[in-house]
Amino acid sequence: MRAPPHDPDSPESDMKSDLKPDLESDLVESIDRRLPQTQCTQCGYPGCRDYARAIATGEAAINQCPPGGDISIRLLAKLLGRKARPLNPENGVHRPLQLAFIREADCIGCKLCIRACPVDCIVGAAKLMHTVIASDCSGCGLCLPVCPTDCIVLVAPPADYGRETPGAKPAPSLWPEFSRAQVEKSRRRARSKRRRVAARDLERDRQRNERLQSSPQQAILAALQRKRQSS
Repeated sequence: MRAPPHDPDSPESDMKSDLKPDLESDLVESIDRRLPQTQCTQCGYPGCRDYARAIATGEAAINQCPPGGDISIRLLAKLLGRKARPLNPENGVHRPLQLAFIREADCIGCKLCIRACPVDCIVGAAKLMHTVIASDCSGCGLCLPVCPTDCIVLVAPPADYGRETPGAKPAPSLWPEFSRAQVEKSRRRARSKRRRVAARDLERDRQRNERLQSSPQQAILAALQRKRQSS
């Protein structure tokens, strides 16, 4: 789902422009903490932090987060001094939290769900059975559409979901479906995965460039370039 077109006459447009880097960083952090950190992309952005940044700069409205629902909308309206609007139906509807579950007998070990998971809650190896670590799942549902065998379903969270230690009462968050520990865990895990993927892609690009530079054709082109520069 792509973000809806920006309305230049909306209150959000007043936010565009004059934010200094430090102020913008503080504002993005404050907005991000009013989102439930499912990383589901229903808002039209790759993750909660990206959506927070878009709200801060006026690119996005405050009513595009279905998991946060009315609670997030009210919190963001109060923080930013904007009018609370109903959840935008183009982004989806608020639903009770459900977690991913893999029917192991149908899993072919393709690893597509592992790549799609924004919080690294799925473990497994190529051509071997995968499984979901329920305590780390944010309920984003991004693993479902990539599964070629439809072996992933959404189920109700276990009774101990969100508890930091077995038997302990989870500290409540702003949203009744999530504990405070679960929200913070999803935030940390999402950031960790994005840093790891970025580092991997950077290293992959570096190795590709090295291969190109070491190929005979590249060596010839480099020699011709040096020749032209010296003449």
